[in-house]
Amino acid sequence: MRYLVTGEQMKEVDRYSIEQIGIPSLVLMERAALAVFEEAKKHVKRTGKIWVLCGSGNNGADGVATARMFALAGYDTLVILAGKRDKGSREYLTQIAIAEKIGLNMVTGASLIPETCDLFIDALFGVGLDREIKGDCRDIMDCINQKALGYTVAVDLPSGIHSGTGQIMGMAFRCDLTVTFGVEKLGTMLYPGREYANQVLIADIGFPSESIERVKSHYFTFDDSDYNRIPKRPAYSNKGDYGKVLIVAGSKNMSGAALLSALAAYRTGAGMVKIFTVEENRQILQTGLPEAIIITYNPNEAEEETEDFTNRLMHQCAWASAIVLGPGLGQEPYVRHLVEVVLMNAYAPLIVDADGLNVIASYQKLTGYYTENIIITPHLGEMARLTGNSIETIQTNLIQTARDYADRYGITCILKDAATIGALKDQRTYINHSGNSGMAKAGAGDVLTGIIAGLLAMGMEESEAAALGVWIHGCAGDMRKEKSGTYSLLARELTEEIYTMLQK
Repeated sequence: MRYLVTGEQMKEVDRYSIEQIGIPSLVLMERAALAVFEEAKKHVKRTGKIWVLCGSGNNGADGVATARMFALAGYDTLVILAGKRDKGSREYLTQIAIAEKIGLNMVTGASLIPETCDLFIDALFGVGLDREIKGDCRDIMDCINQKALGYTVAVDLPSGIHSGTGQIMGMAFRCDLTVTFGVEKLGTMLYPGREYANQVLIADIGFPSESIERVKSHYFTFDDSDYNRIPKRPAYSNKGDYGKVLIVAGSKNMSGAALLSALAAYRTGAGMVKIFTVEENRQILQTGLPEAIIITYNPNEAEEETEDFTNRLMHQCAWASAIVLGPGLGQEPYVRHLVEVVLMNAYAPLIVDADGLNVIASYQKLTGYYTENIIITPHLGEMARLTGNSIETIQTNLIQTARDYADRYGITCILKDAATIGALKDQRTYINHSGNSGMAKAGAGDVLTGIIAGLLAMGMEESEAAALGVWIHGCAGDMRKEKSGTYSLLARELTEEIYTMLQK
């Protein structure tokens, strides 16, 4: 697990390291510049032309120091200065003075910029940018974007990307590599910032661990070091030790969602899986997944709210140690009663997805049954219906939207997007980094619910299972991408890669 920070949090890490620990700011700056220099020089020939665009803050100072290192190493280096020198930071003015004494080639503004370079280093803005880029800086960025740039490296964060949201502040540079310092920023994890940052290298420049820990960041992500979080399976055990998953899913001509969720739950390690679905699905589900127990009902029973139907569903809820509600249920009138019965009687952890969420959006009073054991997994459209906000508004405020909804009801909200957000009930927020565009296929979300259900069935706590499930789901997609590519990947193939994931 690694933590992520906002720009404000990173500035506090920097301030504490300098003012309280006593590390000189220029020492940190030199180490930052050296990290950029060492990585960037791998991507340019000794005869190549290098441009370094520098603002007048500390990010620009990092850039000037980096340019000095290239020039002293014999590279053809040009520094492009932007912003007002008289308003530059103390460190910036120090770096400029050093650069002038060694005769570093520097120009101010865009008028003298050549037509092409082999390596471009972006050190215009750092983590502090909080407003739209306008004026002279925007003119310089426009000019440079029209040039023939070579390999592009961002210092700490691509200029124009908001460090906390990943949004574009008017315009931004697209980079091949971003060398960030100490801790990765949220802005390079969230789209479109992730796309603009491209490859991110986290450089250790000497921030003490206590400086990082004291900001108490609640944002985190998983990586390869987190395989040990997957529950182990003791040699002496039986199916009852790995939980019972109830999948309340599927409608006429919509059996696939139920099958995918059930298959994923089994693949993840659940001991037993029941599917509660309409009678029409029995044959295809028994054929497609003979390991599952099939319990069926007639939609007329649900629509008439018969006592037999209600008791049967209550009995299944009592049997389960984890429940999935919603995939492929459809939106017939009877579904409301079905959803309400499950919400009222789910004492085990409950994952609500797809049509389960659509019913709740249509009948808001159902949120009155929310308890802390509930995990919802909406995509952007479903979240828009749940909250009444537009998809565009949600896209630009992913973390805040998920966090607000989770905190309002005391539940876990997994907001699915290219960078899925997990607003966990313990106040931590997970940002997922695994997965790829090939997973943008029907059925992929059903697989995710099954993975989370499988983890819950094996005894994981809701927040941990939700975050880990999202990560496993994305990793399975990345593994499958290597075999099928992004165009041909199918949702059911994700369940095959769960096996590969769990063997690591």
